[in-house]
Amino acid sequence: MIRIGVNPIGWSNDDMPEVGGDIPLEQCLGEARAAGFEGMELGNKFPRRAEALRPVLDAHGLALVGGWYSTSLLTRAAADEFEAARDHAALLKAMGCSVFIAAETSNAIHGDRSVPLSARAVLAHGAWSEFGARYTEFATALMDEFGLQLVYHHHMGTCIQAEAEIDRFMEVTGDAVHLLLDTGHAVWGGADPARLARHYNGRIGHVHCKDVREDVMWSANRHDWSFLDAVLAGVYTVPGDGMIDFVTVLKALPGYSGWVVVEAEQDPKKATPATYAAMGHENLASFLKQAGLR
Repeated sequence: MIRIGVNPIGWSNDDMPEVGGDIPLEQCLGEARAAGFEGMELGNKFPRRAEALRPVLDAHGLALVGGWYSTSLLTRAAADEFEAARDHAALLKAMGCSVFIAAETSNAIHGDRSVPLSARAVLAHGAWSEFGARYTEFATALMDEFGLQLVYHHHMGTCIQAEAEIDRFMEVTGDAVHLLLDTGHAVWGGADPARLARHYNGRIGHVHCKDVREDVMWSANRHDWSFLDAVLAGVYTVPGDGMIDFVTVLKALPGYSGWVVVEAEQDPKKATPATYAAMGHENLASFLKQAGLR
């Protein structure tokens, strides 16, 4: 079964809390439900204890899909990471989630507006094997104790950005690690999301659907903007409002079961959240139907 969820980043930005900082959580949840979404990922305005979060989401008929977790597995052991992640994992389990969204951020630059994307760190040849082993151990522990499937979020400005890096990461990790396929980060990072969907079909455990405004992407590349400057300029938008062929991507995921999430960070002063949420849900539902997934 496929369910359509949304990330609150279209209303409020976790990396820039001042962007959408004035938008109440209740407005975000109400507009998301009105647009037709069934679930919501976590954001910085959400309670982080199940007994507080559950009634907030229940009031709007929304399930919790999951929430981002930043790892530091390049710099600490898997056992230490697991202990640091306990509270987050416990919240997800208590809320009935099935996935644990993770990305390595110990050397990431995506949250710093002063640093251009060209300055991001890349992994040394000798670092991959240990990194993959630590991630596999971490993912195995999450499944064993909490029943959560780790899904890795490749992301601009991190050490897993380009298609070759995604391929290498999937090679050095075991089956305990699945991939979060993010269409927008894939395209901007130079990857073909349909190819990733075909190649890793059996290990794709979560899908983020965002579109890319091609003219903004090329300006960001040409002028070497930071990730956040590109976001504020409108590099991302909801499915159907940019350059990505979503039907082709989704057709490459036969048999997929789980959440597909509209996760499109924009400046809410330029892109009215309720309008874009409704557009994103309508378009994604249509694309899923055209792809034969619903």
